[in-house]
Amino acid sequence: MENDEKKPLEKVLIICAKGSLEDVYASLVMANGAVMEGIETKLFFTFFGLDGITKKYMDKLYTGTVGNPAMRMPGGLKFPTLLGTIPGVEAGVSSMMRSEMDKLDMPPPSEFLEMIAAGGGEIFACKLAVEMFKLKKEDFHEEVKDIITIGQFYEMATGERTQIIFT
Repeated sequence: MENDEKKPLEKVLIICAKGSLEDVYASLVMANGAVMEGIETKLFFTFFGLDGITKKYMDKLYTGTVGNPAMRMPGGLKFPTLLGTIPGVEAGVSSMMRSEMDKLDMPPPSEFLEMIAAGGGEIFACKLAVEMFKLKKEDFHEEVKDIITIGQFYEMATGERTQIIFT
């Protein structure tokens, strides 16, 4: 007899390694959704993903316009990569993306981090990347719990129904 019992996810560890608007938001949306579902949630920001938790940059993230094959212009036409090299185009596209997110009541990253932490989620910065970019704990949003190694992060991945998601 087969066991068809569904076993829901109990813990999720999300790694954010890219600092573009869409990559940071993907991590934040997934983490917030997990917290709202009662799933134990841990976020780990590394390399350029650190911009998503750095006070100086977190609410001013950009959408990469060069090398993004899924980028489309209004109306659905492919966004020509060459356009992304023109000064001001990336800022304009990023502003348009933030405007569309505002229409959907998407909070800025700083507010998302507060919501995730308030729901019990934990936020960490990667020790290696922090040292590489010469950052300090005070450079990060106050909801960043600690600066840890990837090994310490992996140690948190205990339990049968745990998933690690890399964005």
